[in-house]
Parts: sequence; C-alpha cells; structure tokens
Amino acid sequence: MNDLALLLTPEGRALLDEVRDTEPARELAVATRLRRDHPAELVSAALGQARLRQRAVAKFGAGDAGRMFFTPNGVEQSTRASVAAYRARRLTELGVTSVADLCCGIGGDAIALARAGIRVLAVDRDPLTAATARANAEALGLAGLIEVREADVTEVDTAGYDAVFVDPARRGGRGRVFDPEAYSPPLSWAVEAARRAPRAALKIAPGIPHETVPAEAEAEWISDGGDVKEAVLWFGTGAPGAVRATLLPGPRTLLGRGLPDPAVRPVGRYLYEPDGAVIRAHLVAEVAEEVGGGLLDPTIAYITADEARPTPYAAAYEITDRLPFHLKRLRALLRERGVGTLTVKKRGSAVEPEELRRKVRPEGPNAATVFLTRVAGAPTMLIGHPLR
Repeated sequence: MNDLALLLTPEGRALLDEVRDTEPARELAVATRLRRDHPAELVSAALGQARLRQRAVAKFGAGDAGRMFFTPNGVEQSTRASVAAYRARRLTELGVTSVADLCCGIGGDAIALARAGIRVLAVDRDPLTAATARANAEALGLAGLIEVREADVTEVDTAGYDAVFVDPARRGGRGRVFDPEAYSPPLSWAVEAARRAPRAALKIAPGIPHETVPAEAEAEWISDGGDVKEAVLWFGTGAPGAVRATLLPGPRTLLGRGLPDPAVRPVGRYLYEPDGAVIRAHLVAEVAEEVGGGLLDPTIAYITADEARPTPYAAAYEITDRLPFHLKRLRALLRERGVGTLTVKKRGSAVEPEELRRKVRPEGPNAATVFLTRVAGAPTMLIGHPLR
C-alpha cells in the first residue's frame, strides 16, 4: 500500500516516467543514480512498477500498460484486454448497462466494461488490489463509470445491477487451483450469485470438466491468437446448455450442434489441427464435418481429410510423408529434402520436440512440420507443411 501511495504522488509519477524504459541490466546503475535525489523506497517502488508495466504490455498493450498500476499477482491473473473487450461487447449486446464485477483484481475487466459504456461496481477484498483498481480507473479516465469497493464479495448486494461478473481467484499458496470448489470464492457460490442476477458471466479455468457446467448455463471457451485463455459460464443469454468456442481476434464463434464423435479413417492428404478452444469445448466433430474429415485416432484431436477446405477453427497442413516412428528414417528423409527449419508438433507421443530436433539435427534451406502422433493406435510420424 505504501509503495502505491508513493507512486501516486507527483514525485512518484515523475519518477515512473523517468524509469519507464529501464532495462533489467541497467537497474542497479539507475537506482544508484536516482537515490542521490529521491528516497530509496520510492526509487525501489518505481523500478519495480516499471518492470511490472513492461510485463503487462503483452496483456494490455503499451499505451494502457504505461499508465496503469500493477501488482505481481495482478499482472499474472488479470484478463487479457482483447478477451475482456470481447466479453464486454457480448454483455452490451445483451442489453446490459450496469455490472457488479466481483473479485475485480486490478480492474482489467472493469476497464473493458466501462469502455463499452457500462457502469461498474468493482469489488475486491484485498486492500492493495482494490486501491490499484481505483488508481487504474483514474489513470485511464474511467473513474466516472467505475466505483471500486473494498469488501468481501459474498456480502455485496448486487440487486441493483443488470448483470454480475465473477472472476474467482484460482491460485492458492501452492500455485494454481484445479478444483472449482477450491476457488475463492468457490464456484458453487458464484453459480448461486449468477442465478440471482438477470444475467451473469463467470470466468473459470478452461480445463473445467463439462459435467460440472450447470444445465442452465451456456459454456464458452475463448482463445486469443491460438492460445486458450479461459472459459466463461453465461447465465441469462437465452441459450441454456449451449456450447461455443470463440477465437480472437475476430471474433469467430463455433456453436456446438451435439454431433457424435467423428469416425476414425485412413490418413488423407490433409491434416487439420483444431484450435485449443475447439478442443476444450469438445467441438472437434463440428470441425471434422466442416472439412469433410475424420480422426487419425479415436483418442487424438487431429483430423484428416482428402480435400483442402480452409476453416478458421483449425490450422491446415498438406501431408507429404507418413512413417512409423523411427528417428533414423526421419533423419534420412529430412536430409534428402534439405530441411533445416523443423516444426515439431505432438499429440499422443512422449517424445519432446527439442529432444527430437537434437537427435535428427535438421540442416538445409527448406522447412517442414512433423507430427508425432498415433494412427489407429500405432506411433506414427506425419511430415508436411502448412497450407498457405
């Protein structure tokens, strides 16, 4: 708290501007110089905040990250700005004009909601986290739309709001928490809070078992740039039981249609690697139908087909070679093709990509992709290249 208070003073803000682009290797020299004119505690706080802002650029962009205030946990656990903005758009499309943001953290989601024109009550029980969220609302000119309250979310009355958004803490003293009932607050409490609200969105870990999703909720898995970021349980959308995978940027959304698992078929000319959100949402069958393909193996989410049918929901590759798993044969083939840039992908294989590269020693001007997988249960190597 004291560090944040120091940084919010005119001297602190000026020092933050001065150390903004400090490289880690120069920190000691910069600190030594600045301590001649500023308190050591303030210099240390400014350099620490500069490091956090540099880390936060990946999530918030350079413009916002350079003005916001962060805690180490806040950088780690906050929602990526693109994902928060997408969720805020969905809420506005549902007619939401006010949201109770419970477990608001440093305010990443509250900022996106406010920028969408939504009035926000942002609640967190940790004093430093709440103070940081308040500082961020002010720094970005959104204090008029964001009220930050330091309180236990289980004691907050949300009756006056159109929607509730809950982002339970999913980390404990020993790291990431996988049991939804070990979230803080537990998922069961968040679900009850959602049921009492006209509309609600609950941010959860993407690995949540499908059988734990309440029957009245819509479940959405979201990826950004190919990386799965989160799952959201939506209440009050008029689509109970619906399942969707949303890919950012875009957004592009694939809706589940309850299709049976795709059939296993022989390796075709093309291989499709579904986006992680599609896999987490159990919508591989929908993609297989779209591209006219089937599975290489009943336990692995690789789709094979005879035709090239581009889809935003899977990366497509043309397969040139199929080999049983045999490193010497792979090394010989790569040398014959002059492959020096080798991308290694794997599903259903215990071999690590770096280990394989080290053993086959690719060399040459060409590039290729090798898939380490199983075909009808047999360890197999498929070699090919991405479709342009």
